[in-house]
Amino acid sequence: MDIGTIDRAVSTALNESNVLQKLVEETTKKKSNMKPIKGISRLKVTDLRPPEISLTLSPGVGLFMAVLVRMTIAGRSFIGGNMEIKVAANLTASARLAQDSQGCPWFSTKSCRIALLSAKTNLPSNMLPQVVSKFLDSSLQKVLPSLLCPAVDAVLNLMNAKFTTMTSTIPLGTAGTLRYALLNPPVTSETFIQLDLRTILHKEEGEVVDLPADQLSPTSLPPKREAATQLILSAGFLGAELSVMQASFSLNISNNMILGLPPLVTTMLGALIPELSMVLPPSQPLVIEMRETNPPLVTITPDKTIVHLFSTAEFWVSSPDSDLGSLFVLDVHSDLRAHFAVVEERLQLSLALDSLSQVALASSSIGTFDELPLNRVLADIIHVAYVPSINRALRGGVPLPPLLGTPYRWAEVSQLQNGLVLDVPVTEI
Repeated sequence: MDIGTIDRAVSTALNESNVLQKLVEETTKKKSNMKPIKGISRLKVTDLRPPEISLTLSPGVGLFMAVLVRMTIAGRSFIGGNMEIKVAANLTASARLAQDSQGCPWFSTKSCRIALLSAKTNLPSNMLPQVVSKFLDSSLQKVLPSLLCPAVDAVLNLMNAKFTTMTSTIPLGTAGTLRYALLNPPVTSETFIQLDLRTILHKEEGEVVDLPADQLSPTSLPPKREAATQLILSAGFLGAELSVMQASFSLNISNNMILGLPPLVTTMLGALIPELSMVLPPSQPLVIEMRETNPPLVTITPDKTIVHLFSTAEFWVSSPDSDLGSLFVLDVHSDLRAHFAVVEERLQLSLALDSLSQVALASSSIGTFDELPLNRVLADIIHVAYVPSINRALRGGVPLPPLLGTPYRWAEVSQLQNGLVLDVPVTEI
């Protein structure tokens, strides 16, 4: 996470939620535990300017923020009449970034200090002798921390609430659920915060999907681009995500089901494999059942991403007048080229047939035969019917981890060895 992403999140929390304004209004109400400014009664803040925020990261600690606050405090002066004090103060705070019990990043205030830069009143200088002026400055120095430092806790709590959404359970349609959590405590450098995430995937029936142990190591990752928040997804994660969805890949393909399919009838099989014409009745409609038998495997190189599917293609005679039923089953290993895009904060996959790397006869009720002549027809069937069906099942996309409101729609997607890189330019945030 780039410092620019964090800067935007802090500025949003301060400005959009009016944290300072609300805290100042609450604090200046008459309370028994409030420290008053001596010599001024009926205290209230009449003008609070938008804060000027400067953030830096503290390596090994977390976040350091400096906030310039300008406001006008009004009240009833002890010397009579209304009094206004235009105050400029510098708030500096340090926040520690750690990991909570739920595996979520968590900011907590380490320190908060207030330095009074100036305090100007609307009273003429002859009405405010130097000793009174020093007394006023001293009084403000005591009051301002209780007035402004609670804003740091409030802002960090708002950011923590954003982080909490990262560990929320995300439904994957009807196929299962996904949850992100920290694998290790956050690591803070001078320019970015590194979050090493683990994913918890559950199938619909509650079964946990095991992720491959060979995750990307930090030393294999590319250098982070300047002024960009970078998300890297491992090939193992994408494969596990597809394994949750694989039950929805099943498809029964029949004759005339889709324009462009070859005729799915027994005569077609007999024409390709002459010995089958001796045992099959002519012109009987066929149904091909495509089922996934093993979890998909994803391989990623800088040039391409391949999704390896391990399927069975079972050929049936679907005529009610036939007693043949299941004819034979083919084991099919198909390689699908994957293309990626980010749509509505989700990673979208679009698959296209690259090749059939293996087709083998697994079982047959009509005797053994050479399955090689079926390869071309099977490739056409997978290309025209099966892959488009899988793409429809994948339309929901892969939910990406919410990171302080990072807008993934601006992400530039690239590939590295065994991983996918999403770079979100801070200028677009």
